[in-house]
Amino acid sequence: MRSAKEIAYVAVFCALLIGGQFLLAAVPGVEIVTLLFVCYAYAFGVVRGCLCATAFSLLRQFVFGFFPTVLILYLVYYNLLCLCFGLLGRVWQGKEKSRLIFLVLIACAGTLLFNFIDIGINAIWIGYSAAALKVYFTASWSFTLPQIACTAVTVGLCFLPVHAAFRYAKGKLK
Repeated sequence: MRSAKEIAYVAVFCALLIGGQFLLAAVPGVEIVTLLFVCYAYAFGVVRGCLCATAFSLLRQFVFGFFPTVLILYLVYYNLLCLCFGLLGRVWQGKEKSRLIFLVLIACAGTLLFNFIDIGINAIWIGYSAAALKVYFTASWSFTLPQIACTAVTVGLCFLPVHAAFRYAKGKLK
């Protein structure tokens, strides 16, 4: 019974992630995947968070098309994000209100890291020259800054209620 519930939770969460990403794909710089992963990993822990991050990274390829650089980026970044927030959830559980500003700042730093990993993967995969890498790096800021702002707003405003919903759902898992 428990393993069936675990699988159902992963499936529903991955569907929520893909649906949220699909819904907001037309709006550059706006996304809720970071918020959802931050809250989920914080509530459910590293292992469940990383399981969902890997499943999401693989499954979203069916919806948005297969792009090796995106697959690598998502596998690396979202697993790191879940590792970070899963560990923070273990240490800071119950202290979310007093640590919210730190959670927002860490999520924003993660979004910045996402863009740096993207630049690195593309530079290696495509084999950018130094000049092309500089152009790609400079051009990426038009996406990076709105994404960081979006992360700050969504995590700042929605972390507490979304995390509470996930904590409630985790309680029903037992």
